[in-house]
Amino acid sequence: MLNKPVILIEDKIPFIKGRLEAYADVRYLAPQEFTPQAVKDADAMIIRTRTRCDAQLLSDSRVRCIATATIGTDHIDIDWCRSQGIAVYNAPGCNAPAVAQYVWASLLHARLDPSHMTIGIIGCGNVGSIVAEWGRELGARVIVCDPLRKIAEPSFPHTPLEQLLPQCNVVTIHTPLTKTGPHPTFHLLNKEMLSLCCNDCIIINAARGPVVDTEALIEHCHNSSCSTIIDCWEGEPDINLDLLDLSGIATPHIAGYSLEGKQRATRMAIEATIDHLIEAGMLPPTVEIEIDLSDLPGEYASFSEDDYFRYNLPGDKSLKLRHAIMASYDPRNDTRALRNAPADFEQLRARYDYRREPHL
Repeated sequence: MLNKPVILIEDKIPFIKGRLEAYADVRYLAPQEFTPQAVKDADAMIIRTRTRCDAQLLSDSRVRCIATATIGTDHIDIDWCRSQGIAVYNAPGCNAPAVAQYVWASLLHARLDPSHMTIGIIGCGNVGSIVAEWGRELGARVIVCDPLRKIAEPSFPHTPLEQLLPQCNVVTIHTPLTKTGPHPTFHLLNKEMLSLCCNDCIIINAARGPVVDTEALIEHCHNSSCSTIIDCWEGEPDINLDLLDLSGIATPHIAGYSLEGKQRATRMAIEATIDHLIEAGMLPPTVEIEIDLSDLPGEYASFSEDDYFRYNLPGDKSLKLRHAIMASYDPRNDTRALRNAPADFEQLRARYDYRREPHL
C-alpha cells in the first residue's frame, strides 16, 4: 500500500477542503506559514500568489510539484524549480471572463459609449481575447498588441505598442509579468511609452502592478487628462496612495474574483496535482476517477447566443451584452471599500464576496 503523499494547501483557496483528504496527508497553511521547516517533508503544494516559491523556501524540501490556483506565476522562480526537477502548474484562463467583466463594467458604469471608443489591448491571451471579443460585440474599435502571439501565429493582427498607444482612448493591459526574454513586460508602460498615449486616454491595469511604472504613471496623469482604472498595484499590499487618489476605479486586486473563476482555478490545481502524483507513482490511477469535481466548472465557454437571451431584455445582441455586464458587477462599490480603508488591502481580498460572471 502506498504511503499517503503530503500536500500543503494555502488556506485561502476556496472549494478545496475535503476533496483530497482521503488520498493524502493534507495540511492547510496561511501564506506566512509556508516556511522552510513547514515544507520540508511535503511532496506537493497548492498555493496562490502570496506564497513565494524559490530556493529560500524549497531548497531543503522534497517538494516536486507546485500547483498555483492563479493565472500568473511571477511568485514562483520557474527556472530554479525546473533546475531542481520541481514541476510547476498554473491555471491559465481560469478567471479570464471575470477580468473581462471587470474591464467592461468599469467602462460602462462610467457611461462611456463603446461605439465611440478605440480600445488598445496589450496581451491577447485568455483574458485579452475575451476583452477584445466583447469589445467588438459592443461596437468598439479594437486594436491588439501581442508580439509573442504574432510570432506563434504569423497571421495574427498585431500592432506594435508604439503604433497602438497614439490611436487609443482606452488602453488595457493583460500580460504576464516578465523581466527576461525577447519581450519583457516589467515597466512596459514607462515614461517613454506613456508619452505616446492620447492626452485623455484611460489606462487600465488588471494584469500585474509592475507592468506599469507607477511613478511615471502618476507624473503622466498630473501632466495630461489621462485617467486610470487600477486593480493591480506595484508593492501590494502597500499601495501608492497618490495613484489611489488619481484613479477613477481603484480595487484591491479582485478583477478575477468571480465565483466561477475561483472554482475553475481550484479544479485545475487539483487535477494537475493528482495527475502529477499519479505519474510519480505516489497515488494509484483510480484516485483521479474517484475524486468528484462535478460541482466545479471546467473550461470557460465563450458568451453564446442563448446567454444573451436569458436576460430577456429588449434590443439587439450588443445591448443585451451591455446590460448583462452592467447588471452583473459594479466596480464602484469595491472602489469605495478600498478608498475607505487602503490599509485593509489584504483583508478586502480575503473577505471578498465572489461575484457571478455575466453569462449566468
